[in-house]
Amino acid sequence: MITSTVELRNVAGTEAALGWAGSHTIVVDRPEGKAGGRNLGFNGAQLLALAIGGCFCNDLRYAAHEMNIDIEDIAVSVTLQLEGAPLIAVGAELDVICTSGDGSDTQALIERAKSVCTVANSVMRGFPVSFRVAG
Repeated sequence: MITSTVELRNVAGTEAALGWAGSHTIVVDRPEGKAGGRNLGFNGAQLLALAIGGCFCNDLRYAAHEMNIDIEDIAVSVTLQLEGAPLIAVGAELDVICTSGDGSDTQALIERAKSVCTVANSVMRGFPVSFRVAG
């Protein structure tokens, strides 16, 4: 089994959190005026949408290397639908533009990336989330 661990800690003087994995960091916060939020970073829904879209962009590159396709341009827009109380994600739509360097059709490339996209496939299948409270 492969694992991936990230760490998060509060940012002194704010109610935001700083998250990191290795040398990469990101700030997590709520919108201005929401539960102490100061809009210093991404909220959870934005992070989920970024995870889905970012993973798909990476998988387009992996698939392109496997298929020997030169990608000229990638543009992905993710719309996450949220409902209920508590608010939960109920769907996501990706609008994808992917062009090859030689102008050939990229549909097979896009289909391959969809089939191996870790985050999208994980979300679609669901998985348990557990919480351990440290002393």
